[in-house]
Amino acid sequence: MRYLTAGESHGPQLTAIIEGLPAQLPLTAEMVNKELKRRQGGHGRGRRMQIEKDTVEIVSGVRHGKTLGSPVALVVKNDDWKHWTSIMGIEPIEDTEEVKRQLSRPRPGHADLNGGMKYGHRDLRNVLERSSARETTVRVAVGAVAKQLLAELGIKIVSHVTEIGGIKVNPESYLGKSVDEIREIVENDAVYCADPTVTQEMMDLIDKTKKNGDSIGGTVEVIVEGMPAGIGSYVHYDRKLDAKLAAAIMSINAFKGVEFGLGFEMARKPGSEVHDEILWDQENGYTRKTNNLGGFEGGMTTGMPIIVRGVMKPIPTLYKPLNSVDIETKEPFQASIERSDSCAVPAASIVAEHVVAWEVANALLDQFDADQMPRLVDNLKNYLEYTKEF
Repeated sequence: MRYLTAGESHGPQLTAIIEGLPAQLPLTAEMVNKELKRRQGGHGRGRRMQIEKDTVEIVSGVRHGKTLGSPVALVVKNDDWKHWTSIMGIEPIEDTEEVKRQLSRPRPGHADLNGGMKYGHRDLRNVLERSSARETTVRVAVGAVAKQLLAELGIKIVSHVTEIGGIKVNPESYLGKSVDEIREIVENDAVYCADPTVTQEMMDLIDKTKKNGDSIGGTVEVIVEGMPAGIGSYVHYDRKLDAKLAAAIMSINAFKGVEFGLGFEMARKPGSEVHDEILWDQENGYTRKTNNLGGFEGGMTTGMPIIVRGVMKPIPTLYKPLNSVDIETKEPFQASIERSDSCAVPAASIVAEHVVAWEVANALLDQFDADQMPRLVDNLKNYLEYTKEF
């Protein structure tokens, strides 16, 4: 299974084409739209979320509410496009007009300068339009389709914010809770936090940061419940599922780190306090006494919940601009201010949830015959019985 996305931040639409989905998967626009709405929420979001009310249109690959097995095409139209038609139009313009419109001032922390160097763009808008986090809209839409597939297989997934600007949740507040229980808390929380005791403190810090013209980052966690053991592979580096998940998290705009289970804390513990002892009983088959490794050994799932975290840097677009250099004049200047958020960590948790969902769903389709959903469901059921008695 694979997908491609296309579109610019202020272009007419974002598009995704998904190839390899099984036939007979229930799928409607409403299933995707509820996930797009979650991405636009969270305390700290900027004015753009008030302008763009993202909804998807499924334009191929689905008939009467079920996938056909052919490519599925998703379209999310940009409501703000009407204000950008002259700037982002497809048709050629006069050279003098093109030069007048050029953006030659790269913003620190963005792809502007490096992208301009790579592709030879003197107008840096050619870079920022595609490198914008706006593209994650359609990645969430794709992930929503993957989540629907996982739901049909009894696999559940949730994301939540674990830290904003140094304010951390207490893991004990949600330890032992199921994905469904965590989701109920998170979906009623202003910053998508599973520990409501720190929510107000996080909100106050976000408001203070915005007032000071600055931005803050944080960490998010994704939990996947119900994955069978042995998904992924140890035989090649590029088949390890935890490596694919790490790459997926790192591909999200502004993410700079990833960890599983205890993560970097493992560097400060002896092996006896890290590795997960193996248990077996008639009812559950193989389980682990702990889940310090976050559901992975040797690049494969252990059957325990997948626990992966990512760290997001503060958004680089500031109302307290940083210094940069004009690529035409080589003169120093203070970076321009674009419409932005003061904190997008809650929204980023939703993006993380959906890129993880995609990789997990893809790994399952790699392992099992999956031309049609009923066959995939049966194959997974048989595999679970096999691993239980192994």
